[in-house]
Amino acid sequence: MSGRRTAAVTGAIAAGAVASGAIGRAILRSRRRADPETNELLSLLPPDALGPVASSDGTALDVRAAGPADAPMLVFVHGFSLDLTTWHYQWTALSERFRCVLFDLRSHGRSGPAVDGDLSPRAFGRDLAAVLDAVAPDRPVVLVGHSLGSLAILAAAEQRPDLFAGRVAGVVFVGSAMADLWRGAMGSLTQLLRPRLGSVREAAARVNRLRRAVLSGPKDVGHVVARITQFGPDAPPHVVDHVVALAARSPSRVWTDGLAALVDADLRDAVRAVTVPSLVIVGGHDRMTPPSSAVELAGALPDGRFEVVERAGHIAILEAPDEVNERIDRFAARVTSPRRSATRRRTA
Repeated sequence: MSGRRTAAVTGAIAAGAVASGAIGRAILRSRRRADPETNELLSLLPPDALGPVASSDGTALDVRAAGPADAPMLVFVHGFSLDLTTWHYQWTALSERFRCVLFDLRSHGRSGPAVDGDLSPRAFGRDLAAVLDAVAPDRPVVLVGHSLGSLAILAAAEQRPDLFAGRVAGVVFVGSAMADLWRGAMGSLTQLLRPRLGSVREAAARVNRLRRAVLSGPKDVGHVVARITQFGPDAPPHVVDHVVALAARSPSRVWTDGLAALVDADLRDAVRAVTVPSLVIVGGHDRMTPPSSAVELAGALPDGRFEVVERAGHIAILEAPDEVNERIDRFAARVTSPRRSATRRRTA
């Protein structure tokens, strides 16, 4: 498909979506309504630089932290084509009582490109393991993953079960699934990645061209497409714009090699390795990983719980940060309590 035709098709899809009744009207209203946090600096970085940390293949990972050095530790893992700034509302609030550690996965954000070219969820799992070995070699941590970040956690559990036998005290999964991460609103794009249209790699390149056409067009087109696929009805415009900007900066290789690996990822067998308490949070309007996927994940976890953030979409961490933070705070305080930690040490 030529660039001109791709842009035309993309514009038609977006225009049709905007014109389609209640969804279109809600999107148009969201662009007009006041946004009280429009000046919030979502790109603000945590103050403590802990990196670069070398991953298993030598890839340099940018690692940042905030909060008291001796406080219980939370380690955050971001989603596909995003970066650590998507956790802005979490680290700025939770660092008052937790040590919040954040990092960019390989080929994302400020981390280096993958040295060995591997952009699979298992490679991201090795990134997480390298960060844990560097920043928390002998202390309990709570892992918090969003979307692809949750798959990275599952991959780390599969490849490094020792981490979950004492060091990881609990896991929070947000907007997550064990497999077929793009089954929801992105299902139409997933269909582009079927062998009948060529190799998965070739089809992923087509999706990347579509992404670039959307992002090079009028700003409202990218905003509308992102809102339809990623967000619930109440997402503030500045949040949507931030996510669109991150997608625009994401390297093409993430959207070709990384997307191809993500579509076919299946980590259902890895769930059994997550033996620690786990909390699965999903937005009630999540179209990427709908509540049914979250229920399936929570049911498969040895010690899983399930909670819904009713008005949020796939990126609940930015859409409804107060609700998400309250749930993370309550869960992390429980699993890192001295009494529970002592019990785990006796049973390990």
